[in-house]
Amino acid sequence: MRMERGSGIIMHIASLPGKYGIGTFGKEAYDFAHFLKKSGQKFWQILPLGQTSYGDSPYQSFSAFAGNPYFIDFDILEKDRLLKKNDYDEINFGDNPQSIDYGLLFTEKMKVLRIAYENFKKSEYDDFKDFEKEESSWLEDYALFMAVKTNFNLKSSQTWDEDIRFRKEKTLNMYKNKLADEINYWKFLQYQFFKQWKNLKDYINKLGIEIIGDIPIYVAEDSADLWSNPKVFLLDEKNLKPIKIAGCPPDVFSATGQLWGNPIYNWAYLEETGYAWWINRIKQSLKLYDVLRIDHFRGFEAYWAIPYGDNTAKNGEWLKGPKMKLFDAIKDELGDINIIAEDLGILTEDTISFRKKSGFPGMKILEFAFSGESENLYLPHNYEKNCVAYTGTHDNDTARGWIETTGSKAEVENAIEYLKLTEEEGYNWGLVRGVWGSVANTSMALMQDFLNLGNEARINFPSTMGNNWCWRAKDGVFTNELANKIYILTRIYGRCE
Repeated sequence: MRMERGSGIIMHIASLPGKYGIGTFGKEAYDFAHFLKKSGQKFWQILPLGQTSYGDSPYQSFSAFAGNPYFIDFDILEKDRLLKKNDYDEINFGDNPQSIDYGLLFTEKMKVLRIAYENFKKSEYDDFKDFEKEESSWLEDYALFMAVKTNFNLKSSQTWDEDIRFRKEKTLNMYKNKLADEINYWKFLQYQFFKQWKNLKDYINKLGIEIIGDIPIYVAEDSADLWSNPKVFLLDEKNLKPIKIAGCPPDVFSATGQLWGNPIYNWAYLEETGYAWWINRIKQSLKLYDVLRIDHFRGFEAYWAIPYGDNTAKNGEWLKGPKMKLFDAIKDELGDINIIAEDLGILTEDTISFRKKSGFPGMKILEFAFSGESENLYLPHNYEKNCVAYTGTHDNDTARGWIETTGSKAEVENAIEYLKLTEEEGYNWGLVRGVWGSVANTSMALMQDFLNLGNEARINFPSTMGNNWCWRAKDGVFTNELANKIYILTRIYGRCE
C-alpha cells in the first residue's frame, strides 16, 4: 500500500443515482469521480463488481471472474447504436429512486440487454473477438455455465443432471451446440461490462484517483468456479458436494455462529498446482482495481470449517490455511501489489503475526473503538501508520446511525468525550475527523457519513436476508459545497496535495 497520506470514500457503483433502477458505469459515475477530485480524495472504494446471485449480495457471485451486467449503462449502449432511447426510457425500474428493486431489475434490465444483444449480432466487432481470446481462461466456462443455468430455469447447478454437473465431454459438446446463441449472449454482456468499466476506470485514474476493490475470500457453491474447477475446492468426489463449508464460530454476537455456506478450498491441491487458480484470480482482479481489499484475510491463516449439511456453525473446527505460501507465490508471479487485509473480528496471535509478516495494512474501525478501555486497538491513539482507518464499512451502521441507533449509550458517550463531538460540528463530521486526523496512512469513510444519513441508509445488516444492498444516493446530493467541505478537512490533515 502507498506510504504517503491519503483518504477516500466508500461508494458502491450500485448506490449511485440515476434513472434506471441501479447505479451504472454511466454519467453519474463520471460525475462522482469529479466530486472525489474536488474533495481532494485519492481513493474510491467500491464493493465487489461480480454478478450477484440469490440474495443480491455482491459477496455471493456466480463467478469470481465475471462482472455484474446490472452495471452496464443503457445510455452508453445507445451511443454505441445498440439501443434506441425508447427501448428503455419509459420502463419502470422501481418506484423509489433511493432503493434498488432487484426483482424488477432482474426482469426489466435483462430484457433490455437482450435487445442490445440482438442488435449487436447484426455487426462484426473485432474487439469482441479479441476480448473472447484474452479472457478465454474463464469466459468460456462462465458463459456455458450461465447458458446451462438459464436452460434449467435458473436452478442451482447442484441440482443439474449428473452428466452436465460432472462435465462429461459428450454432454458439454451437446450443450455448446444447443445453446450456442445463449452462450454468446453471456459473452456479450461481459464484453460490454469490461469495456465500459475500463473506460470509466481509465478516466478515474487520470484524475489521480485509485480504485479500491473488494475480493471475497470465498466463492458461491452455485458458481461457475466450483462447476468448472471442482478440484480447487474440498468436495466429495462421488457427488461433487462440499465436504465442509465456511463460516464463523459462536461468539458473543451469535450463540450458534455464522453459517456462510461457501465451499472451502482444497489448499493441498492448490499448493500442488502452485496456487495457479488464486494467482489467476488476483491477476483478473488487478484489471478491475488498483488496490485489493481481501475480505476475511484471517481465513488464509486459519479458517472455520463446518460439516456440510449442518444448520448452524457450532460443529465447525479450525483448520490451517496456506499463510505466506500463497502470497509468496502471488508475489513471485505478479510482483508487489497493493493489498488491504481485512483483519477484523477476534484475532489470535498467529493471525496478527501473519498479517504483520505479509506487510499488508490492516483495518481499524472507529465504531469499534469506544468500549471503554484506553488500550482498545481501534482508538486512534493506538493506530500505526501502516493501516487503513475507517469510520465504518458496508457491514457497519452509518456514523449517524451508530450514534442514534446501533452504538450503546456508554459507547456513544465515550466517543463524544474522546473526540469532543458536538452537535454544532455534526457528530458525523466529528467521527470522520477522528480517522482523518489519525496517523493512519489511509483514512476512509462511507459516503453516507458525509451526507449525514442515518440507519435507513445502511448498506448491509450481516447475517440477515432482505433489505440489504438496496440503498441509493439521491440525485443532486454531490454538491460543490459538500466537496469543498470535505476538501478543507482533507487538506487540514495533510491527506491531499
